[in-house]
Amino acid sequence: MTNPEAERSPLVATLGVELDAGLLELALTHRSFAYENGAIPTNERLEFLGDSILGQAVTVMLYRTYPHLDEGDLAKRRASLVSSAALAEIARGLGLGEYVRLGRGEILTGGNDKSSILADTVEALIGAVYLDRGGDVATAFVLRLMEPFMADPDHFGVLMDPKTSLQELAATRSVGAPVYSVTESGPDHAKTFVATVTLTGSVSAHGDGTSKKYAEMAAARAAFALLSAG
Repeated sequence: MTNPEAERSPLVATLGVELDAGLLELALTHRSFAYENGAIPTNERLEFLGDSILGQAVTVMLYRTYPHLDEGDLAKRRASLVSSAALAEIARGLGLGEYVRLGRGEILTGGNDKSSILADTVEALIGAVYLDRGGDVATAFVLRLMEPFMADPDHFGVLMDPKTSLQELAATRSVGAPVYSVTESGPDHAKTFVATVTLTGSVSAHGDGTSKKYAEMAAARAAFALLSAG
């Protein structure tokens, strides 16, 4: 018989925060898993809480770190740091997809690497840390997650406007303008959009989101990373 706590111990070590096992399990429970297992609680309430904690921690951090920036620039930077794209990148760095509890349908469609699911799970984890360890620990947790973005100012531009950033990089590399295509799946109340962006030279990347816009932005960020590394 498997021991869920032992299986998640590498994740706990990566997070750097000791967390109540029940809260951790709840934070990792996507609605697709819950609906297939007797309508058990999902991580959506924790996600709601974590979103607020995330926003406050990032706002205060930016205010103190950039005293020379005006309100508009601070708002743009905050939007980039709390975006689904940024949170999904954080989740991938944590290896979070391996631990999210998903229903069979989501597993079959690659749900453990969907940006929207990963981002929501990060927010749920932040909410769980707040409930279990309090505001100070939760704020420190958020700031630790954000460290890679703060250390690399280029992330701000890509996260705020990934399609424009990709177009500008493509122009400097002479690989032609990005071309996007989008597919959608799921019921009307819970559609998932998957975008593919291609450039001359066999550069191709994918992204998903809850709208065509967000899917294209996620795809643009992924293509930007590939083109930058090439």
